[in-house]
Amino acid sequence: MKVTIDASAGFCWGVVRTIDIAEDEMKAGEPLYSLGPVIHNPMEIGRLRERGLATVTHADLPSLAGKKVLIRAHGEPPSTYREAKKQGVTLIDATCPVVTKVQERIRKFHDNGYQIVIFGKKDHAEVIGLLGHTNNEAIVVKSVAEAEKVDPGKKTVLFSQTTMDKATFYEIAAVLKKRIQDFVVGTFEESAIDFHAKDTICGQVSGRDKRLREFAASQDVMVFVAGRDSSNGKVLYDICREANPRSYFIEQAGELKAEWFTGVATVGISGATSTPHWLMARVKEAIEGMKR
Repeated sequence: MKVTIDASAGFCWGVVRTIDIAEDEMKAGEPLYSLGPVIHNPMEIGRLRERGLATVTHADLPSLAGKKVLIRAHGEPPSTYREAKKQGVTLIDATCPVVTKVQERIRKFHDNGYQIVIFGKKDHAEVIGLLGHTNNEAIVVKSVAEAEKVDPGKKTVLFSQTTMDKATFYEIAAVLKKRIQDFVVGTFEESAIDFHAKDTICGQVSGRDKRLREFAASQDVMVFVAGRDSSNGKVLYDICREANPRSYFIEQAGELKAEWFTGVATVGISGATSTPHWLMARVKEAIEGMKR
């Protein structure tokens, strides 16, 4: 049986940057705290915890005066920066530059009076941060059906959480554009249609679509490794399963089942942009060591 790790899998550069910043800070031997899980992968969180990175919540900030707190790649709303300054907390900002750019663009449109629509998951850390740049006035939608919540009578701009899927983004964009066009029909003023769709999905997530489909389709069985709270992990696993119905989702090697590999010649391993290579290598070793 041949077991192959997907060459395109592994940390995106934003996650690599965040972990590099955390590890550099911990070299000094001082306590370092992550505001929320540093990434959505419990195995990597455990590795970093052993090196001294503790996870805290916003409610812990008042007790961390004089301490260093890491802002993870997902970013934070402006209120977090204000609260940290008030409490005497030193923030180490490791927000992914891609997310920072989205925050800046959303804030600019909001300041210019646009109705902001965000394609994403309202409880996701990145979306909470984006909402904060609109005074929590943006409308969050995660499906075409939810686009009905948007007021077609307002000038509107659509953005996306960076880890969502492109196909649904463009479906929502088309629906919103049509609703706004239908609303202004009869005015005979094309300029009255003021709608923009800004594809802010991370290229490292969307760019993996085609490669992952091809890789998954070429294997007898696929094992997808990711944290269960990983947003892009869910998106990528769905792509994997579409290409290969014999796909299995696990967080760690201990979840593997020998019967998945009975009579199998090839096994592919892939993961989310928050899945470390060392974890996929551990899964590969476990599969190769199974008695079938």
